[in-house]
Amino acid sequence: MQRIFGNIETGLILKDISFEVKSGQVLAILGSKGSGKRALLDVISRRAHGATRGQIIFQGSPLTLNVFQRNCAYVTHRSDLIPSLTVQQTLYYAANLCPTDKVSSSAYARSSRVRQLVGELGLNQVSNHSVASLNTSQYRRLVIGVELVKEPVLILLDEPASGLDPLSTYLIISMLSSYARRKGRAVILTMEKPRSDVFPFLDRAAFLCLGDILYTGPTRLMLDYFTSIGFPCPRMENPLMYYLCLSTVDRRSRERFLESNAQIQELVDKFKVEGSAYVAAGGGGTAANTPIPPPSIAPPPSFSAGHFDAVKPSPFLIFFTLYSHVSLRLGLFPLYSLLIFLMFFNSQVPEHAMVNRYGILLFSIWGAYLMSIITTAYTFGAFRTRYYQEAQADTYSGPLFLISYLLFSLPFSLATVAAGSRIIFQVSGLNGSSDWIVFGGVLWACYLVGEHQTIAILMVVRSQFKAVVSSAYLSVIYFVLASGILRSYAGLPEWLLYLSYGSQAHYAGAALSHRLLGAVPSPTSSSMIGCRYAENSHHFAQRYHATASSSVDYNLCLALAFPAIFALANCLLYIMPLPSFVKAKFRE
Repeated sequence: MQRIFGNIETGLILKDISFEVKSGQVLAILGSKGSGKRALLDVISRRAHGATRGQIIFQGSPLTLNVFQRNCAYVTHRSDLIPSLTVQQTLYYAANLCPTDKVSSSAYARSSRVRQLVGELGLNQVSNHSVASLNTSQYRRLVIGVELVKEPVLILLDEPASGLDPLSTYLIISMLSSYARRKGRAVILTMEKPRSDVFPFLDRAAFLCLGDILYTGPTRLMLDYFTSIGFPCPRMENPLMYYLCLSTVDRRSRERFLESNAQIQELVDKFKVEGSAYVAAGGGGTAANTPIPPPSIAPPPSFSAGHFDAVKPSPFLIFFTLYSHVSLRLGLFPLYSLLIFLMFFNSQVPEHAMVNRYGILLFSIWGAYLMSIITTAYTFGAFRTRYYQEAQADTYSGPLFLISYLLFSLPFSLATVAAGSRIIFQVSGLNGSSDWIVFGGVLWACYLVGEHQTIAILMVVRSQFKAVVSSAYLSVIYFVLASGILRSYAGLPEWLLYLSYGSQAHYAGAALSHRLLGAVPSPTSSSMIGCRYAENSHHFAQRYHATASSSVDYNLCLALAFPAIFALANCLLYIMPLPSFVKAKFRE
């Protein structure tokens, strides 16, 4: 495999790699950082971006991307699950994404498979806990379970035990070994620091160094091979770690680097000459010509990991993590509206009515934008990241993901704006259901525009805070220049006035101004001292220019049309291929 940057080949990453793994076996790819372990898994999973040469044979046929996606699974080093779902819900979600020919379409069969897998993963005690409340070991097991529920014939795992304590490492490797033997599946995993207690669970091993193979074959023959070439493993030493150190370049000095590199190259050349018999040698598992059994419901393994999960979060923490997203979606805008209500309660003094209505107008529209931006940034990110990771397996398309999310979020946005607008409506001076429908409809349109705009930004920006700042900054620009609230249209340059017609804030500000400001009584003769406008019609003509002649229904319809346009634009954005460095931010 060669890594390509632009049109320039930067060097070989993998060099003449050849190994074999059979059904029922666990193969460990061992190597230090930079040895090429992840690159090798990317080649096998058909995700490598560089130029590759050679063949990968799967059940007697070349392994194509489509074949891998349907029959294999890849647990990457980083996998972000949806934090608000429970353990069982996460597994149900993964099972429902599987093709019906892999996992039974029967709800009972899927439910049985999920319950069985929860037991196999040692997650019984946290099955109803949210993903956000899991510890590192539980989370790692759940990530593996998300792929195991799809019943893969071959499963690849990139550093499944990285950062785990010895007990959790032992649990995961033993669980994978048990799964491979019971189901007749093949497991390939990478390890950087193998422990001696996992040695019995590894049927085969492959030592990598700078893209070269020093040894690949059964672990039970590994000691014999290295002894035969003059490198016996000392007694009481971990053979996996000993030979991994042997295959690691010493970078502490130039002399040691050259010496260790020459020794490693000698071992690589020696294995090419003498190691061919070990590559295809047996090593446990199922015979090569034995057909792989179909998925079946099997009893859970004899070991249990329940006692490893003794630390339980409090009921309040479980409730908070499960419903924090729902609370944010439903409660943020009404809470903001309550603050506006308290600000303007009992402040409708006649001579200050116009000023108060302007304040309500400003805080209502801007609040709808800002609360939507904050809510979307802190709830959509988890779904976005999960989509980018699942898109690597071609599970579903970008537009389908976005449409599903919008259908899910639409009732929440309607409910929160209905509640919030009703609270502000009490101090707006308006009366009647028709006024509230217009008032709430305009705020809902602003809320949806803020949501879709933030979704578009989150497509390329990973940080939630940066997404909030960027989206809010854009909203400030067209709110100030196009709404007519902070700056009248009469004072805008002609070119900027015409540009404002392309902004949703233009129609939202005009529609609410008609309702809110048009309902203010015209100044009386006793209160006209210092007043610029003798009649409210003069105010509209001066501040809103030609827009004052437009009907409320016209402006409301145009304000509601903008979210539909934004949603369509986002669907088109999710069809467009993104540069790999953008997608890599959310995948690895």
